[in-house]
Amino acid sequence: MENWNKVFETPMQVRAEIVKGVLEEHQIQAVILNKKETVYQIFGNYEVHVQSENMMSANNIIQNEITF
Repeated sequence: MENWNKVFETPMQVRAEIVKGVLEEHQIQAVILNKKETVYQIFGNYEVHVQSENMMSANNIIQNEITF
């Protein structure tokens, strides 16, 4: 995943899916990486990544348009 950067991190999968959906509504391709520990799913986070050229736009959208 060269040229992809993390723009959001959360322990809750639903929040990562919401962020991904909002970014895709703005034509920004996003992927979710599951960094949870596989056995118990207690430790770790879900990370939303976008391509480098979309990082600034994605951060603005996340900060200004998404509230939980």
